Amino acid sequence: MVLVLWDIDHTLIATRGAGRALSAAAFEEATGVVMREQAAIDGITERVIFRETAKLHGLTTGDGDFERFAKALADQHVTHAAELRERGHALPGAAAALDALAGATQTVVTGNVRRVAEIKLAVFGLDRHVRWELGAYGEEAEDRADLVLLALERAGVRAVDAVLIGDTPADVAGAHAHGVLAVAVATGKSGEQELREAGADLVLPSLCDTEALMAAVEGRVG
Repeated sequence: MVLVLWDIDHTLIATRGAGRALSAAAFEEATGVVMREQAAIDGITERVIFRETAKLHGLTTGDGDFERFAKALADQHVTHAAELRERGHALPGAAAALDALAGATQTVVTGNVRRVAEIKLAVFGLDRHVRWELGAYGEEAEDRADLVLLALERAGVRAVDAVLIGDTPADVAGAHAHGVLAVAVATGKSGEQELREAGADLVLPSLCDTEALMAAVEGRVG
């Protein structure tokens, strides 16, 4: 059976600024410093984003600081779930794509910490097909390729039988580092041309073309 590894932000959902606001609140709670700016986030794990954002504020952080931030971030998402639902949205075709691939094993490879990932997909009704225990999350590694490997190991699936669906060159690189097919959707900051140049095996403008997506997934089973 094929394993589908989903990215979350800008692949399945868009928070439309709500995510950054919650990160800022959690950063201040964890460090005591107001977040004036945030490190680059596209394709980056939460652990790295926190560390690099702290550096922008002249702070040196360790594991304990990140753990406080991760807890605060999850708590912020729980407290403000209604606001997240109001400001953000599931991306076009996301729910249909998850349903269409219900015969596959689906999980997530995401820079989000697990609790936040669970909340984000639950808020937008996109969690019903996700095997959370097989996923890999932003608190577990710094590099996305390491998260892909972790998910493969947890699922007990060969790379030849896995497909990763994401929206950044980092998703493509993480998949290809282990021989996983990379399907890229141009629903984030990276356009179709940039994703092709990154080496994506298939580039789609969105998740609305479920037939093309299913064909890529079904063709990966070896």
